[in-house]
Amino acid sequence: MFYVPPPRVEAAAWTRLPDQFRDARPSEWARWNRGGRAVDSFLEGPCLDAAGNLFVTDIPFGRVFRVSPQGEWALVARYDGWPNGMKALPDGRLLITDYRRGLLRLDPATGAVETLLETARSEGFKGLNDLCLGADGSVFLTDQGQTGLHDPTGRVWRLWPDGRLQCLIATVPSPNGIVVAPDLSFLLVAATRAQQVWRLPLQGDGAVTKAGVFLWLPGGPGGPDGLAWDGRGNLLVAHTGIGTVWRASPRAEPTLRIASPAGASTTNLCLAPDGAVLVTESETGTILRAALPPEDA
Repeated sequence: MFYVPPPRVEAAAWTRLPDQFRDARPSEWARWNRGGRAVDSFLEGPCLDAAGNLFVTDIPFGRVFRVSPQGEWALVARYDGWPNGMKALPDGRLLITDYRRGLLRLDPATGAVETLLETARSEGFKGLNDLCLGADGSVFLTDQGQTGLHDPTGRVWRLWPDGRLQCLIATVPSPNGIVVAPDLSFLLVAATRAQQVWRLPLQGDGAVTKAGVFLWLPGGPGGPDGLAWDGRGNLLVAHTGIGTVWRASPRAEPTLRIASPAGASTTNLCLAPDGAVLVTESETGTILRAALPPEDA
């Protein structure tokens, strides 16, 4: 990185998964994704509804929680799956990328889960990870599985409003967080194992051409994970493994580092109604909160 290290601010631990929902035990997910360690949760997929409630997933135990604006937790659903990314739809239902089951839809009022997309043309996904919603109603999905530098075959899909499923790229080492430009001109995708954020231009016919690296991050035991826009055209990157959220300008200049006061597993993020950043810290099951200072601070 050729830039001066950006200013650093400390996030605060806002709320944590209550002990009543914690039961550390081995699981098949943890066997392959946490070195076999017994874990009591692994929070991901933060998103907000119109009332300001925060929803998060718990991958190894197939749970979705609702956290009130006051920080109170409630179990919304528990099902047989590994839910990861999540986004709120205009009607209040939640779209979930599930590593085992594909693309799901959850009604938080009832806890009912339905499958929208289980396979890609009858073939199984590698393991869906995250998603974002386009202005035209498209859903963009990252298909990460166990890919990485040893197997750079992770995919990014586009589910068009008419139900067509299109593979945009199939050469990403560990595609993870994803955001789309408001005008649908490009995608940004976290390539976790490469320590990069890729830029995928979207052409008028839907094809991706001239894919390149938008941002190259310092290494570590993890890499860039969840992505979000800050409302001013800047990119926010949750960098898991080093307990950091980066802010980068539209020209990929680092302008801020948000540091975790809890664990190092800063997996994903979203923006609160007041513009603060809410971050899932999965090592300790904590929701972090940080105000974004002005870019010229």
